[in-house]
Amino acid sequence: MSKGRKCYEKVEDTFAEAFPGLYLRLLITAERGTTPKDKSAPEIEYDELRLAAYRSTATPSVVVGRVEAGIEKWLARKQTPDNREGVVVQFWGRFDEREDIAKQVEKFYREMSIRIRQDVLSVPTTRVFGLANAGGGFQERGMVIDAEERIGKCGGGHESFSKKDSNEVINVPLMMGYDFQIDRSLTCGVGISGANIWLLCDSIEGGRKAGRKAIEAIKQVEGVITPFYTCPSGSAAEDYPPIGPPTNYLYCPTLREKLKGRSKVPYGVNSIPEIVIDGVSLTAVKKAMKAGIESVVGMDQVIQVSAGNYEGKLGKYKIYLRDLLK
Repeated sequence: MSKGRKCYEKVEDTFAEAFPGLYLRLLITAERGTTPKDKSAPEIEYDELRLAAYRSTATPSVVVGRVEAGIEKWLARKQTPDNREGVVVQFWGRFDEREDIAKQVEKFYREMSIRIRQDVLSVPTTRVFGLANAGGGFQERGMVIDAEERIGKCGGGHESFSKKDSNEVINVPLMMGYDFQIDRSLTCGVGISGANIWLLCDSIEGGRKAGRKAIEAIKQVEGVITPFYTCPSGSAAEDYPPIGPPTNYLYCPTLREKLKGRSKVPYGVNSIPEIVIDGVSLTAVKKAMKAGIESVVGMDQVIQVSAGNYEGKLGKYKIYLRDLLK
């Protein structure tokens, strides 16, 4: 049997469920610490750009009715409007085609504005630019967030407006001696959220290595994020406690003997990390899933590649893994 065929057979004949979601792409720029060492120091609080990026995208939480976020890519000075290093981040919220769009955007804006005010504005030297959203429906419908109401009005009535190219910019005076700036118009989109791959591995260390390798491959794809990075557990679809969905216990290797015939963990599998993918379009998400699968399927530590789904009952989109490799 050829190596390619053997690797293909590692991919289970199943699908990942995915959902439509509201998203917003932003570019954050900032200074990079006060010394060259700050850029590579393990303590991110010394590097303003890294601190803003990780603080504002922490704690994924769409499953409890809030927002999740992630880092799409890092940019060099020559790639940003203000010639400072930057990071593109995505914020994601729940979207239901049956519900009023304006109300959903307002709720999304309320949650997202907390991230900006508490996790970006509060970090020295940051500046926020709105980015166009490829593939989103709201741009065509004219659904644009006005950042003045919940973000711009942090200046105690002393905020001001200016023009940069064709964009209106909000300037919020800060005690540190400069104005925090954010583009006033921020455009939402409707993308694909919740797509995933499962990496069934021989050990925890093998799962960590496979997860890292998959994420590195996925990050080469434009317009996607992995909000949980290497996630140690997928979610069950029922029995939600108030804090959110419980672990998908049928796939927990440590419960294999306790659950006996109910466990769904295959023999030899001792670790099942999940990689969740959100993206601006179905095409981008599929490309990312394919990149992730192809990057790990030849690893000895990876016994099988699968995906989480709820028998097609919850997600609008079904992405079949083997179809991605054809």
